Amino acid sequence: MDSSTLYYSLDLVSGSGLTLSSEQKAALQTSLVILKRNNKFNRVLFWGKILGIKGDYFIAQGVSEDEMTDKKSLYSFNCVDWHLLPPATEAMLAEVSATAKGRFVGDPSHEYEHTEIRRQGEGDEAVEEEVVVGTNVKVKEEKRLASTVHTIDKEVSVVPRGAFIKSPHGLVQTNRSFEGLSSLEASKLSYFLHFTEPQKLKKKSILELADLNPSIDFLDPLSEDIPKGQGPWARALCARSIFGHGFISTGSWSLQFERGSTVCVIRSMLWLGLTSFHVPMTPQHGYIYMGDGLKNLDLPFML
Repeated sequence: MDSSTLYYSLDLVSGSGLTLSSEQKAALQTSLVILKRNNKFNRVLFWGKILGIKGDYFIAQGVSEDEMTDKKSLYSFNCVDWHLLPPATEAMLAEVSATAKGRFVGDPSHEYEHTEIRRQGEGDEAVEEEVVVGTNVKVKEEKRLASTVHTIDKEVSVVPRGAFIKSPHGLVQTNRSFEGLSSLEASKLSYFLHFTEPQKLKKKSILELADLNPSIDFLDPLSEDIPKGQGPWARALCARSIFGHGFISTGSWSLQFERGSTVCVIRSMLWLGLTSFHVPMTPQHGYIYMGDGLKNLDLPFML
């Protein structure tokens, strides 16, 4: 969410329990302005917080010319001093995926070792032990943090349709003429898009592409995400929702109108803690992540 409207935006997602203390808000309000000026960013976003055992990571992102690709991530422990995260590469993502497991510690210098569960012995005397594999392969938590932020952005970052525009030269920038979705449009997941390089758009037929506006329809909609459907778990959520607030669940996402049906709130079921908001008929939108940095691998069994 944009740092210039941080107080207002945090209030809109507070229904999910995503909040910061008054001291943290005040510190962010000042430090993010300084961060923007010192690094000559066009915009600074407060990305969220990843919870650790010993300490929590506060994440911010600085945006330069291209809103989608010219982005740098930084972390802080006190919302005042910021440290640049290394860019996430394919090699780093593979290394972290194979090595780093469990909760974040809260120490960027902490090293993870590649371990495997192996069965020792035979029959009733067999026991399972955790064995370190490849003692030379170690990953620092700072790399894991960079990979996690990159993966969450890639898989569940959300923007309303029309909020960003793509020029003929491929430059993605904020759409200054965006005045918000209507209440009817905001109730449909097809009007919310993944703010990352599209995958499914490239597979559409020429007939399907003919109905799209290339300047704003250059991203994949949430409605095409897998898994789809509405199982017993999702129906239970719907039953607990307040009548008249328009709860929609498609497996990967839940969409609900809150605050007297004036704010559209979308939550990810794949990365629990990721919440996106949009105020219909206004340009106000954003998303924030506050969680333990672990993907919900139980999602297929919850549907």
